[in-house]
Amino acid sequence: MDREHIKGVVTKYLARAIDGDASAIDTSQSMKDLGANSLDIVEVVSSSMRELRVRVPRSDLDKITNIDGLVDLLLEHAKAKGAQA
Repeated sequence: MDREHIKGVVTKYLARAIDGDASAIDTSQSMKDLGANSLDIVEVVSSSMRELRVRVPRSDLDKITNIDGLVDLLLEHAKAKGAQA
């Protein structure tokens, strides 16, 4: 699993949440900046984790400031999970 795959999953769910185009999402922005409300954000994060089969502690998620940060965090946890398997 690579960063581009994870980015694609996150932007797919975010695009659905904000009725936008996944390819037009600027990942340097926060989900709120792009029009997502707190419920949308929870749905994007949980759907992404479910599809990627990755669990991220809530305390780690609280530190995220933009979409790139979320992608990096999911990648980090996916790699750690892969190392354990």
